[in-house]
Amino acid sequence: MNASKTIQLFNSWSAFHHRSHVAFGRVEKLLGKLTRYNFYSLLALRYLMAQPLTSQRDVETVGSKGVIKRNEYVRIITRALYSLNYNMTADLLQEESRIPLDSSEVKLLEKQVLDGNWEESVKTLCTISLLDKATRSLASFLILEQKFLKFLRMDDNVLDALNVLRKEIVPLGINLNRVHELAAWIISPSGYRNTDQDTESARSEILKKLLNLLPHSLVIPPTRLESIVEEALDLQRGACLFHNVFDSDLSLYPDHQCGRGRLPSSIKQILQVHTDEVWFLQFSHDGKYLASSSKDQSAIIWQVMDGGKVSWKHTLIGHQKPVLTVSWSPDDNQLLTCGEDEVIRRWDANLGQCLHVYEKIGVGFISCAWSPDGRVILAGMTNKSFSLWDVNGAELDCWEENTLRISEMAITDARDMIVSICRGDTIVFLDWEEKRCRKVIQEEEVITSFSLSKDNKFLLVNLTNQEIHLWSLEGYPQVVARYKGHTRSRFIIRSCFGGCEEAFIASGSEDTQVYVWHRGSGKLIQALDGHSGAVNCVSWNPVNIYMLASASDDGAIRIWGPDPRMDQFGFKS
Repeated sequence: MNASKTIQLFNSWSAFHHRSHVAFGRVEKLLGKLTRYNFYSLLALRYLMAQPLTSQRDVETVGSKGVIKRNEYVRIITRALYSLNYNMTADLLQEESRIPLDSSEVKLLEKQVLDGNWEESVKTLCTISLLDKATRSLASFLILEQKFLKFLRMDDNVLDALNVLRKEIVPLGINLNRVHELAAWIISPSGYRNTDQDTESARSEILKKLLNLLPHSLVIPPTRLESIVEEALDLQRGACLFHNVFDSDLSLYPDHQCGRGRLPSSIKQILQVHTDEVWFLQFSHDGKYLASSSKDQSAIIWQVMDGGKVSWKHTLIGHQKPVLTVSWSPDDNQLLTCGEDEVIRRWDANLGQCLHVYEKIGVGFISCAWSPDGRVILAGMTNKSFSLWDVNGAELDCWEENTLRISEMAITDARDMIVSICRGDTIVFLDWEEKRCRKVIQEEEVITSFSLSKDNKFLLVNLTNQEIHLWSLEGYPQVVARYKGHTRSRFIIRSCFGGCEEAFIASGSEDTQVYVWHRGSGKLIQALDGHSGAVNCVSWNPVNIYMLASASDDGAIRIWGPDPRMDQFGFKS
């Protein structure tokens, strides 16, 4: 090959493989110094360096990011089609794509297990690669156990069963308790004959257990595609700051993103029946009623109509002092009202009639709560103690070791745990039966109120330093989130959980606004303006996740709902 042809060849190669960083002029000068062997060695080296790696060249991907291997993608779709009983479509996909769902060894193993051919199943298992020692041993044990039982079922094959146990199962060195059980069956076969039958359904269960042992690269789980999609939805839902829809409303078609219009942000109603400051309100568990209490010495039961409109139902008259708080019975048929330093009254919520008055000579009540079964009433008293009463008014028990008037209390769903404010900065969890402290929460500042989550796993604590702390109660209690932005200097301000899966925190504020935070991130989402006095309490409807109620010193209750004109950025269309 003459020099001109050599240069022409190299020039074509350099243009095709543009990654070469050696200038052509420099190479041309070096050609005269290189032997023909050295030149072609350089040419071959540069060619190899320009080629993609084996993993890049051989693996075909789908998707814009190039991270989804086509082979895996097709196999997962095929498995999903089989799990949906679209067998013909799955078969056609394998044929058209030329990507088999399972290897020939796995297919053979499945057939042998379903046929009860345990001897050959063990041999086939040994031919399957990508199995670590532990997995291979567990899978072998599962098959050999069936081989053992097959011989044991034959009256004249007990020795064969014994040989399988001694020579094949025992050397695996696993499941020793099961090995001893199998050995006992040789002496007394009646133990297995009623439980281990060699039927088609039994072999199918064995195959299912066996395939679950194999790595996913060999055997794709039937629900793998569903798991991937559900994880993607969970991530989108978790990233959605305004997520407030039920799972049944989620769709696979668009990427999920709720707008602000999903949250209660618009005043739907103003309820003005109380004649003085409204201090407390609470929706019933079924979301069909709302109860409020006021400085005007009354409580009111409101009914939530099917269309979302709230209407007056009963005004409860009987207290001689302002009504501090209310509490719905677990079945929502009764309501407790607690007067300030006064008595507790139990009402029929449907009729608006007083059923019982709870009082103690020389002592007033300041808080109340129901047990989860509705049989016991918990009452906080002005003498810094609290007591348990049955519904008929008999005092069951009394704790008198507290150092602070207990203005807040609750009983967990387990019915054995009482949550109360013990000192200004401490919340205690008391064991009902053993009368001992089980957990203690020590706060940084004085506690004004708290609220339990629906699942009893979290506690929302309002503090005098204008912060709300979210405590996780599982294991050792710890603060997992802090919420700031509202104002509090003189009054008791209450907060609540709310929204879909209680994903939001709402609170009143002395600056007349209602504040809403995203529970997980702690980010303030919105401050709702509408009241003309301090907002003392808020309650989120537990069933209608788009309804929020607020009670204020202006004497009004405001019902908040979604504003469909508002987009995810907070602008009205």
